[in-house]
Amino acid sequence: MTNLRLQQIILLVGTLIGIAKFWAYFITHSNSIFSDALESLAHIVIGVFALYSIYLSSLPKDSNHPYGHGKVEFISSMIEGFLVLSSGIIILVKSIYSLYHPVEMHELHTGIIIVSIAGLLNYLMGAMASKQGKRTNSPTLIATGVHLKSDGYTTVALILGLVVMNITNLLWMDSVIAMIFCAIIIYQGVKILRESVAGIMDESDEVLINSIIESLHIHRKDAWIDIHNFRIIKYGPGIHIDAHLTLPWYYNGREIHHEVKSKNWNL
Repeated sequence: MTNLRLQQIILLVGTLIGIAKFWAYFITHSNSIFSDALESLAHIVIGVFALYSIYLSSLPKDSNHPYGHGKVEFISSMIEGFLVLSSGIIILVKSIYSLYHPVEMHELHTGIIIVSIAGLLNYLMGAMASKQGKRTNSPTLIATGVHLKSDGYTTVALILGLVVMNITNLLWMDSVIAMIFCAIIIYQGVKILRESVAGIMDESDEVLINSIIESLHIHRKDAWIDIHNFRIIKYGPGIHIDAHLTLPWYYNGREIHHEVKSKNWNL
């Protein structure tokens, strides 16, 4: 399955999940469920940006973009982080207000069932996105996967909290649970923003650098005297490696060309 097709499926499923969660909120009036529903709304907006960015990053290199269009995925993940952070802040404000002005809840059992199914679907979509994102080196899918899986984790805690609240009938617990989710959502938003900015600013990836250096040592030929000015730049799913290779002084142009274009550069 291509990245574009997977993102289309995630967007479609995410839209259905969002509708279901808002339905659960309207029948229960639970702030915890509202926080979950609002995060799903952010998922939908994020999904649209992600779909377009994956489409752009899949376009071939051209004269205006000699290294491809992959950088747009970092911009998409930055928008995702900003929206996640914003939704966390909005939920926090509403939760604080509802803590002092609690609202009686209804049909909590139905809401718990709806949220449980939605959380499971989100986790499955997140697992698929993470696996595909790591396999294809797509920052957009990796960020989407992290976000969706974290939503699945928080849903489990949300359900446990709602069950306890239903048993004890302590309405204030709903706002407290929602505020705990706010902290998790805000943390995830900041983390995604940090990683996307690092990609745009070409921050060094020590793990990737060490992996390529190790591969260079494995494939190194006797004629390679030295490799220096080594740099790596990420372009979304693509990676550009820039380095200077020192070869014997007596090599002619044809031998140098053969050495640089050698299949041994398969890293």
